[in-house]
Amino acid sequence: MTRRLELTPGGPSGRRTLAEEAAAELHELILSGELPSGTALRLEELAKRLDMSQMPIREGLRRMQALGLVEIIPHKGAWVRELSTEDLRDTHETRLALETLAVRAAATRFAESDATLARAALAEHVRLSRAGDIIASRQAHTEFHFAIYRAGGSRWLPRAIEPVWQNSERYRFGSRQTKARIEQTRREHQAILDACVAHDEAGADAALREHLEGAFRRISETMARRSSQD
Repeated sequence: MTRRLELTPGGPSGRRTLAEEAAAELHELILSGELPSGTALRLEELAKRLDMSQMPIREGLRRMQALGLVEIIPHKGAWVRELSTEDLRDTHETRLALETLAVRAAATRFAESDATLARAALAEHVRLSRAGDIIASRQAHTEFHFAIYRAGGSRWLPRAIEPVWQNSERYRFGSRQTKARIEQTRREHQAILDACVAHDEAGADAALREHLEGAFRRISETMARRSSQD
């Protein structure tokens, strides 16, 4: 049931164009860390790596630029945006501002159909995390959150959240998915969902803040440890 968030929906036939395929491949390479921050993105090398012509690769890079994952400067080139503690904090604070607004809106009008979608995504996220399927579990995690945010009824809030969400995903490197970590994350997600089902705006806000603050602390500590080892 998982799917990429809005990235490569395909045309009327449901089939992806080459540009959509390129965007999906580049997206996964960046989020997985196979193309680390600061990596120069040369069309010829990427075309060879992805077995495509340069034209869809160029369009795929533009789509990654729109998501904030890639920087493109005319006549200079393109590269994966750098990771930094400053960018992490900026990303975190922007997510807090947008996602708490979205979850409050969702809590006011959460329907059973919304709960069904969110429960299914959460169950899939837990199952895939336990199975060690990092890519699919990440997609299910995204679908859980956006199933809730879309329930708020705004056309624009989920779209505004998407770029900063995608940037935050780059910071989920090296996190060990222990049984305890998976269970803690499940409880945090369940608390957000329960508050929405109960139409508890303040509770949904508090549960989401706790979830995001915990992730921010863990990632900050990981970055600090890595920096001290360099």
